[in-house]
Amino acid sequence: MTTSNNKEEKDKAAAPCSPYSRVLLKISGEALQGKQGFGLDPDTLDNIALQIADVVKEGVSIGLVIGGGNIFRGQLLAQRGMARVTGDHMGMLATVINALALQDSLERRGLDTRVQSAIKMTEFTEPFIRRRAIRHLEKGRIVVFAAGTGNPFLTTDTAAVLRASEIGAEVILKATKVEGVYDKDPVTYPDAKFYPTITYMEAIQAKLRVMDTTAMSLAMENRLPCVIFNLLTTGNIKKAVLGEPVGTMVTPD
Repeated sequence: MTTSNNKEEKDKAAAPCSPYSRVLLKISGEALQGKQGFGLDPDTLDNIALQIADVVKEGVSIGLVIGGGNIFRGQLLAQRGMARVTGDHMGMLATVINALALQDSLERRGLDTRVQSAIKMTEFTEPFIRRRAIRHLEKGRIVVFAAGTGNPFLTTDTAAVLRASEIGAEVILKATKVEGVYDKDPVTYPDAKFYPTITYMEAIQAKLRVMDTTAMSLAMENRLPCVIFNLLTTGNIKKAVLGEPVGTMVTPD
């Protein structure tokens, strides 16, 4: 009887405290630049890696999608005459740079990591293969999904929802530079209204910049909730993973 009770206690201790067994963490490229305004900030990368390492201890399976706006924004150059497809392809390359940088930070902390790219770069990334990605996750590896969906005209937000759906994630955690969803830019407007919770449909109707419309529609159809929070506040990733109140919860209905 004592042996049985001890086993139950050990199993309970080993079980993750998180309400999620698998999450998709979306990190904006801008968040990686820290306070320097461009490129990659080593301190920010280290901080993110430490937070993720803390989450892995909870037994949660993690997939990552990273933006590339800290290095290149194809839409802005498209407005100045560059072909949109060319700009988007360049943006995909920027996400690969960010993915490799974060992989390095994670592996220096002893975390087993794989980068899978939606465009072929077999010398230093794996191609995205859904079954292989899931197998990596089942083995406790962190999988970083780079190059968006591999298609122009689609954002990394859409890539995050797509990959989350493909790997069976239960929630999307979108890490940004602000506390959550507001009715207007809180940096410019101090009276901006904060939304602790909101539905995708409400966000679309109010034209709030939660994610692009394609991403929100896909998340709504696949009934994937999304938590939007400030990445720069240390500990927020773990709070979001553990289901603690942080940022804005966006729900399918």
